[in-house]
Amino acid sequence: MTLHLLNHLDEGPASAPPLLLGPSLGTSYALWDAVAPELSTGHRVVRWDLPGHGGSAADLIGPGATVGDLAALVLSLADALGIERFAYAGVSIGGAVGLQLAAHHPERLTSLAVVCSSAHFGGAAPWRERAERVRREGLEWLVESADARWFTPGFTVPRLVRDHREADPGGYAACCDALAAFDLRDRLAGITVPTLLVAGREDPATPPAHLREIADAVPGATLLELPGASHLAPAQVPRAVVAALRTQLDGTPASGMAVRREVLGDAHVDRAQARQTPFTARFQDFISRYAWGEIWTDPTLSRRERSMITLTALVAHGHYDELAMHVRAARRNGLTPDEIGAVLLQTAVYCGVPAANSAFATAQRVLSEEETP
Repeated sequence: MTLHLLNHLDEGPASAPPLLLGPSLGTSYALWDAVAPELSTGHRVVRWDLPGHGGSAADLIGPGATVGDLAALVLSLADALGIERFAYAGVSIGGAVGLQLAAHHPERLTSLAVVCSSAHFGGAAPWRERAERVRREGLEWLVESADARWFTPGFTVPRLVRDHREADPGGYAACCDALAAFDLRDRLAGITVPTLLVAGREDPATPPAHLREIADAVPGATLLELPGASHLAPAQVPRAVVAALRTQLDGTPASGMAVRREVLGDAHVDRAQARQTPFTARFQDFISRYAWGEIWTDPTLSRRERSMITLTALVAHGHYDELAMHVRAARRNGLTPDEIGAVLLQTAVYCGVPAANSAFATAQRVLSEEETP
């Protein structure tokens, strides 16, 4: 690891859209352990450690450090990894770094999620006092109250408490200096990056009012409050955080039922709905959300192309009832009978003549129905 870079963990495909995840004060990138692997299926996820935390060197910043200094370290990390533009999400001080980037380096961000954070952290005095005491006494006195500051009663994450205990006092105190000096309220209205604010409804450190203040000032921002969550929401309610970030990163899924009706026709969908039972309801919901709401709405391929691929796959597996349905869908998607025939002819080469023979019989029956007045 290069000493002048923040310690980090790089997960997911290198060619996928990059997402950087920032931690909270006193934690390491383990804060995202229950979230990052889920997001790394479709993104290159890079989570980093604050100076003096986890594996990052404490002397990356010093007394009097600012959030701007931390943001510069994040940009240096991105540059070293060959990442020009990236989505960003951060918790607490990590969220403040995201706001700093959005206000001063908007050209580097594709989107921003600020989780359990603030545009200011309650004034400079308490943070300066904390920094002085940490430099003088170390961190043990703070570790004792970590669960109360981070989680709702009865919940804990031992790994994060251990990270807090093992953090370097100098690095921790320098981060306190950065929080003491941070106040971005006068720059919020100029943020143009698509912004999501996530608040823990039980968060004593950055209550929902702090996130509402940002949401009210940043044009077009979205605010989400998570019930039962305190300050470290990604550790306490990871499913909710994953869902929120997926929507922020990928957009709201299209209506699967609307696409299903467009491709298969109202009559077919109405029959399927009429046959639905409590036993099949979850499967029907899965088909509408996944097949029709995600796959068929992906603009990478046209619906014509998707129909040709689907016809081929159904022939290959001998699903002739489904094939009849998708021959009708192919006609609605703009394929001519000759084009459907050409697709089936190609399946004779790659799927076998008997399979193509059955497929032609099925398609002929469906196309003949079109001709019947």
